[in-house]
This record gives sequence, C-alpha cells and structure tokens, in this order.
Amino acid sequence: MREFEEACARGVAERHIHGEVHLAIGQEAIGAALAGVLRDSDAMVSTHRNHLHAIAKGVPLHPMLAEIFERATGLCGGFGGHMHLFDPARRFSTTGIVGGSLPVALGHAYAARLRGDDAVAVAVVGDGSVNTGGFAESMNMAGAMKLPLVVVVENNEWAISVPFSQASATATIAERAAAFGARGVRVDGLDYERVREAFIDAVDSARAGGGPVIVEATCYRFRGHYEGDLDLYRDQGDKESRREQRDPLAMARAELLESGAADEPELARIDEEVRAEIGGLVQRVLADPFPDPETARRHVFASGLDLPAGV
Repeated sequence: MREFEEACARGVAERHIHGEVHLAIGQEAIGAALAGVLRDSDAMVSTHRNHLHAIAKGVPLHPMLAEIFERATGLCGGFGGHMHLFDPARRFSTTGIVGGSLPVALGHAYAARLRGDDAVAVAVVGDGSVNTGGFAESMNMAGAMKLPLVVVVENNEWAISVPFSQASATATIAERAAAFGARGVRVDGLDYERVREAFIDAVDSARAGGGPVIVEATCYRFRGHYEGDLDLYRDQGDKESRREQRDPLAMARAELLESGAADEPELARIDEEVRAEIGGLVQRVLADPFPDPETARRHVFASGLDLPAGV
C-alpha cells in the first residue's frame, strides 16, 4: 500500500496525474486491517482518500492505477480519476464529497435488506465527515431500521486544516454511536491487530442483524491534505516526531522482527519484490493509451448514450 501511494506521489510530481491527489501514507494499518474480511457481495464506499480501501476490497491494481494515471485502461476508462474509483464487480466505489459515502453505503445496506440476503455495507469516512448532515441522517436511518451498516472512521485528527479537537463537541466519535442506536468502538488505528479485531466483530454483528456499528480508528496522515498542500497549519516538529516514532509500517516491521516471525533478509527480499512489482505496474500503465476525448460524453449518463452534438 505504501509503495502504491508513493508511486502516485511520483506520478503527480512527474505530471502524469493532474488535479488533486489525496494520499493516506501513515494510515496503512487501517487499510491492511480491512483486507480479506468482506465478501464480493458486500459493498464498500470510500472517500477522496481511497487507494488503501480499494486495495483492501480486492480491486485489481492495474486498472486502478491506470484510472489514477488517466488512462483508457482504467476502471472508468480514465475519465473518473483518483477520486472516482468504481468497481461494480467488487461493489467498491468512492465519492469526492466529504460525508458523501455514508448515504451511498446506507443505500447498499437497505438494498441488502430488500433482497433479504446477509450482505453488509461499509462506509469509510474521515473525522471531518462526521460533522456533516449526511452522516447524522444516515446513521439515524440505519439505527432506526437496524440496517447492516459498518462505518469505519479514520480519525487522523485533521479535516483538511481544521483540528478534530476544535471541530467536535464530543471527545471521541465512537461515543456518538449511542445516539443513533448503534454500537461504537474506538481503537488505535496504528495497531493492525486491534483494528482488524474490531472490524471483524463489527461486520459479523451487522451481518447477524445487530444493526449499525461505528469503528473509530485513530491515526495521523503524514502528508498534506493533497499533494501540493504546503501543510503549514500543523506543527512541523510534532509531524516529524510522529513520522519517526509512530509510522505503522516501521512499528509492524519491528514487531515482526521482535517476535521472530521474520528476519531482516526476508523483509528486505519482500521490500524488493514489492518495489519491482509496483515499478513494473507503473511502466505498464504509462504505456497504456489515453482515453479518446470524443467519447467523454458517453460517461455523463448511466445509459451510456452519447449526447447530441452541441448539447
């Protein structure tokens, strides 16, 4: 996940990617904890900071990176870009609207109720999203109807440049769950095991008819809100300290070494294999064609019909 996102960062710097790109470097323990838990029939709706969640849901890397690099081989033909990854086969989608993933996930949860199956819907949001009307309205409906909705809140302490401590009436987000008839749990988002345990428990509960669950995972984003953000609103000393001492990848590596589950040569080999895989993937994507601008209007409506000339 880290290597994939660093490839995206390089893609911005080298002008292969245009527009805003939002990376989640520093939040990988949460993304990794979500991997392999859901079924293809379960839905996941993510945010503008979505790459790790797509990987966790099993979205293939080539069409995903090709979409981010604006190529015709991308998930949406290169017309959606990084904020609009959409894989209907795996029921994975995103929205660039803050808080917008909640109503969409709620719709997936309600659809499961109408179908009568045991699918669940997962919405991944940031801490800024929980202060929107869409969050409160969706949670209230999910609680009232006991819909199979799991909300994973990545609380990285910053809603763009606004600190969570100054924007929330409650000390935590998990404690708000009771107001919606939901369960709420708060975990250290840098601890893969704690997040995974909480997520599996939430999914199992929702699937069994227990109603909505909020999993608040505390974390910290290492980069600005978007690539190019000067990030001057945060204390730089605090940020550097967190990068040095609370990097989830470094923490996981230390744990593997300490427990004897892996040694340095093995981890170095894996690192090299991942760099080679992602490097090769980038080269394949760069060789892919750009979409034909003449076909852009075919993606405006779900029908796929082109618009008349001049419209």
